Amino acid sequence: MASLIFSVAALFQVPILLINAVAILSEDRFLARVGWSNAQQASEPSFGGGSMQDTTSVKYKMINLINSVRTLMRLPLIGVNVVMMFFLFFL
Repeated sequence: MASLIFSVAALFQVPILLINAVAILSEDRFLARVGWSNAQQASEPSFGGGSMQDTTSVKYKMINLINSVRTLMRLPLIGVNVVMMFFLFFL
């Protein structure tokens, strides 16, 4: 029975760890070097001064996802991580 409990806990740990990994990515140190910086995304021309950026590309959507996770999930992740540490430590 104990192995079943820990395997169910592992199903919750994997997404939490992946969200943590995305949330701690540094835009200056990592994302800008790879070319996934938000500054590159914000360089849209105004008043038709060039071609518009393709908003349907996978890269554009991944940059938006990373920025959204870093912005919206910061505080909820703290609580989820505390609960997960409590669960793993005491059980």
